Amino acid sequence: MQTIGKGYLDRTLTESEVREIVAQAFAAHDMTGKRVLFITPDSTRSAPMDMMFRVFYDAIGDQVAALDYLIALGTHMAMGEAAQLKRFGLTAEEKATTYARVNIFNHEWEKPETFKQIGVITADEIEAITGGLMRMAVPITINKKLWEYDQVIICGPTFPHEVVGFSGGNKYFFPGVAGPEVINFSHWLGAVITNWKVIGTKMTPVRETIDRASAFIDVPKLCFSMVVKGEHDLVGLFFGTPEDAYDAAADLSAQHHVIYVEKPFKRVLSVMPDLYDDIWTAGKGMYKMEPAIADGGEVIIYAPHIDEISYTHGKILDEVGYHCRDYFLKQWERFKGYPWGVLAHSTHVNGIGEYDAETGVEKHRIKVTLATGVPKERCERVNLGYLDPNSINLDEWKGREDEGILLVPRAGEMLYRLK
Repeated sequence: MQTIGKGYLDRTLTESEVREIVAQAFAAHDMTGKRVLFITPDSTRSAPMDMMFRVFYDAIGDQVAALDYLIALGTHMAMGEAAQLKRFGLTAEEKATTYARVNIFNHEWEKPETFKQIGVITADEIEAITGGLMRMAVPITINKKLWEYDQVIICGPTFPHEVVGFSGGNKYFFPGVAGPEVINFSHWLGAVITNWKVIGTKMTPVRETIDRASAFIDVPKLCFSMVVKGEHDLVGLFFGTPEDAYDAAADLSAQHHVIYVEKPFKRVLSVMPDLYDDIWTAGKGMYKMEPAIADGGEVIIYAPHIDEISYTHGKILDEVGYHCRDYFLKQWERFKGYPWGVLAHSTHVNGIGEYDAETGVEKHRIKVTLATGVPKERCERVNLGYLDPNSINLDEWKGREDEGILLVPRAGEMLYRLK
């Protein structure tokens, strides 16, 4: 299938260009009489979903038998009605009238009865994909709602990503609307390889795993991959198979979302925007900075609005804390029963480090500090630093790059790397 789309380095797409791309896509793939399900991101991903919602409805709303949305939560919190309306730029009146026939569903990841198993990636395949790093069979379970439709269409942005390399494409299936088996496996695989090596890499063993898992989905699949700058500036839109659309979007994302610096920073203040509401999501303020931090340096996640480690996994993180990869690998019998996705998040926030099993001493390459509403006692309990957010004056952080000090005013989506 030929990829349809446009991408720019020096300007954004106009709405008329977006409508043209969408029109071309549906001219090539007739949706008349079909039940269509869009899979889209939650509010932790910057994207002009308000525009896309209206453009899609205008393009095919009168032709299709159904036009619904499934929010790819992974294991994030469900979005309430008000949050859904905000995500798609709708008023309650519009949803009840103009778009009354459109259903918006949360992926109910916490309910086993909502899944179906569609295949198994064999141990031999996993060994080949991971280069011998792991050998185990991985059952593939996914939201069974996909089989209520004739056509599934992904629509979401592509950014550098700590687990898979770049987000987008089939990642909206796995982990977006997937069951726990492939989520835990893929996240732990990324953690074992490390964020340091994975992030900003187009093809990784994790990407190969989710592409292989997606091959078991026998519902027709298409994808609109977006490349977004800032909160909602669309600089690229590509349509095709999930693999082809991702391929084009990742190439453009690499040019927009990676900042190369001459030398590593000693201290970074990552200012997290409101779209991140717990450390589970705001950890991106660390992931995107780790490759550009000097040994012994510090990343401060500044988010006074956040007062929770994780709304969905906080109790487990209170038990295991934040540690380097080898802390878990060298005590695997102790930790292998915990959800591997939670262990992966722990290592991604902590970063590269060492653990001596004989002495029990753990050494972190860099320090990670929370300047949030999470109390000092809890930060210490989970092995993270604490800084009173009220003690921080953002003006004092500005213009100090020559000193090795960096202020990132909207952290979480731009990846920093050494040249």
